[in-house]
Amino acid sequence: MLTVHNAALRGRSGRWSLTAERGRLTSITPDSGTTPAGPALDAGGDLVTEPFVDAHLHLCKVHTLDLAGEGPLAAYTKGTMGAAMDAIDGASAVKTHQTEEAVTERARSALVESVRHGVRAVQAFADVDPVAGLTGVKALLALKEEFAEFVDVKVVAFPQDGLLKAPGTEELVEQAVGLGADVVGGIPWIEFTDADAAEHVRRMVALAKRTGKRVAMLVDDAGDPGLRTTETLAAELIAHDMVGRASAQHARAMALYPEPYLRRLTGLITRAGLGLVSDPHTGPLHLPVFPLTDAGVPVALGQDDIEDAYYPFGRHNLLEVAFLAAHVLGPSRLDDLYDMVTTTAARVIGRDSGGLKEGAAADFVVLDGTTIREALTRHNPPRHVVVGGRVVASTKSATHFPAFPGKSA
Repeated sequence: MLTVHNAALRGRSGRWSLTAERGRLTSITPDSGTTPAGPALDAGGDLVTEPFVDAHLHLCKVHTLDLAGEGPLAAYTKGTMGAAMDAIDGASAVKTHQTEEAVTERARSALVESVRHGVRAVQAFADVDPVAGLTGVKALLALKEEFAEFVDVKVVAFPQDGLLKAPGTEELVEQAVGLGADVVGGIPWIEFTDADAAEHVRRMVALAKRTGKRVAMLVDDAGDPGLRTTETLAAELIAHDMVGRASAQHARAMALYPEPYLRRLTGLITRAGLGLVSDPHTGPLHLPVFPLTDAGVPVALGQDDIEDAYYPFGRHNLLEVAFLAAHVLGPSRLDDLYDMVTTTAARVIGRDSGGLKEGAAADFVVLDGTTIREALTRHNPPRHVVVGGRVVASTKSATHFPAFPGKSA
């Protein structure tokens, strides 16, 4: 049994005590002010919340920036992302000599950071194509098993270089699903024609339907208001009776759509039960996050990349992601942004967020801060990360000031 006492909870005044036993939260009660018997954590008045969920991470690519060089990064982040396709082509060169062992080593370090930062689940994309083969998928599936106790890794079989554009890829995606990939991926907007893009979506949604998998697609990820693959994906989900079983990443072209079309598309997205994921820190465009949220569309924030050809930073710290998003999207809706890296993100990838309630899984974080604003300001690792009622990571930092005797922080 584990008790966390002297805790602040979102939406509840006062201090609270949470008790976990056999992996479940067994009680949440007003704090008595006394130290409980048995194993206990003193939250010190800091906020206890649900753990973090990353709805979009290219886990097979982490820590490959030096291999890719600066060219793809410059192309992906300049102007209005008109050169996004050049970035994808340039980044593909990294896979020429990719090995399962190299992917495993790099991705393992990112998952260790996931544990440190309280990321309980991640939708992890693994490139599948004739160059990389299944090296990325095999590496991530092995790591999924290795980290199963701490991080729920959902492996996405992702045809990064296209489906019809790269012959042989479709068969590899099917093999990846057969090996155990959890999600069927897609990136239809990079196909050569609109007809090929629509076929890309149709085939991948059909594969997911046939194999009982979810879908995760990167759609309309460039500064082109003529891109329409978000619409295609939503329509195919409805046609294949796959409502509520997919997420769409990026969809940056939505920022450029005229309002009448955007409203029609929002209605279609809602009907399809399609969740969206935005990564506004990784490029100059982003989908209209708050208008979509206000319309009832579930929107998550994702890490997207960690030190690769598309983003040079990242620690798999979702507090940091929300902090950066607050600068891009505005700081007035911090609670919504926090939901986008916790409970809403879980919903977007089809995971039960559980919530802090009796009977739910005893998965939670003790933040470094008494409020969401304070925690985002610091964006430090959680003081404690609890999974299944057991503390799996604790972080403590202190600064000594020799110039100010007796002062420490």
